[in-house]
Amino acid sequence: MNIKPLADRVLIAPAPAEEKTIGGIIIPDTAKEKPLKGEVVAVGNGTKDEEMIVKVGDTVLYGKYAGTELELDGTKYLIMRQSDILAIVG
Repeated sequence: MNIKPLADRVLIAPAPAEEKTIGGIIIPDTAKEKPLKGEVVAVGNGTKDEEMIVKVGDTVLYGKYAGTELELDGTKYLIMRQSDILAIVG
């Protein structure tokens, strides 16, 4: 399936959550911290007021509650406005 975000929206593939163990106890998926970093998979064309700065392939940092989660073909993505991205990791 091919997704093309509209306007100033960006589609991000979140980095996998790190698996942590405490004294041999594996923390379940529901207790893992959400990743705050991901790779840009697709970008919109921008708006007349906001030029798109991020591009496909960029690794970005975003806020803990930024974006809307969606799942396509078993893969989880986030879609958010470019303004919700905090930084591009270089």
